[in-house]
Amino acid sequence: MCHWPRVVRVSTPRRQQILDTAATLFAERGFHGVSVHDIGGACGISGPALYKHFAGKDDILTQALTAISEQLLAEGRARAAAATAPADALDALIAWHIDFALGHPALIVIQEREWANLDAAGRKEVRSLQLAYVDIWVDVVRRLRSDLEAAEARAVVQATFGLLNSTPHSARISESAMRARLSTMAHSALLA
Repeated sequence: MCHWPRVVRVSTPRRQQILDTAATLFAERGFHGVSVHDIGGACGISGPALYKHFAGKDDILTQALTAISEQLLAEGRARAAAATAPADALDALIAWHIDFALGHPALIVIQEREWANLDAAGRKEVRSLQLAYVDIWVDVVRRLRSDLEAAEARAVVQATFGLLNSTPHSARISESAMRARLSTMAHSALLA
């Protein structure tokens, strides 16, 4: 059986612009409500010019969710590894996820709403990255909460993600107040 190497895409400013623009449009109008021409027009290029960077609209969706999942995982690993104590690791993870939630609301919306539009390979890759990210949190939480079995810790972490990822749908207060509120709520949920 032949195994092809995974294609590693080089991130360029134009490519990132396309991903960011498409995520915003998918969040606003839904995946099926956006065409390649809409994405190109919003980026100031022709729709067909997108094919220099992506295989198509499906690929854009997959790459947007894969890229953010890779970023969450890499930063989560780095923050947990840099912490000198489990409580510091938890603080760093919570701060990082709040940064993500407040900084990328469109990606949260498309993750929850457009999941079914990912092909099977894309779903598998994104899910694998997400589970690895959850595992970082579970490890930290279990070091602080020895009373939790792994399955219960996973449930607590995933429920906390639900809380943090609800920000695109939440009533808005100032960003600093929202950060403080989310941090307090996440700590309470994870350590209660």
